[in-house]
Amino acid sequence: MLLTLFLLFTLVPLVELWLLFRLSGVFGFPTTLAVVLLTGMAGASLARWQGWQAMHRIRNEMSQGIMPAQALGDGVMILVAGVLLITPGVITDVLGLALLVPPFRTAMRKLLQYWLAKNFRVETVVSSPGFEVHGDKEKIVEGRVVEAHVVDTDTE
Repeated sequence: MLLTLFLLFTLVPLVELWLLFRLSGVFGFPTTLAVVLLTGMAGASLARWQGWQAMHRIRNEMSQGIMPAQALGDGVMILVAGVLLITPGVITDVLGLALLVPPFRTAMRKLLQYWLAKNFRVETVVSSPGFEVHGDKEKIVEGRVVEAHVVDTDTE
């Protein structure tokens, strides 16, 4: 996992830089810079708008007593899309814009659910309130009962 994160945070920026230099060579620096800035601004506003929609959907479903699992998943993916769109680069912009398209988001949610079900295990622990005696509950101790009266000698 650590190697994957290391490669992700080193290779993706290098590929993004290489691609930006190539696009700059083809279209010119001002055009490439304008595309990067415009996709960042447009993506941020789209992510904000869709984020508000997801938030309202979550509130509505919760007020109806429905667990908003799908809306929460959409909200997380919209947040990731916003981060990707704000990050300068062509690959991150394409992935961010794709996550803002509802059919692509649905496909990604199903893929993520499959991956989580395959790679993680959920266990539930249930406990009862109060105290429980462990061991032999039928054990009877034989003996004589002595009645006594406690006298407090520490009276001040």
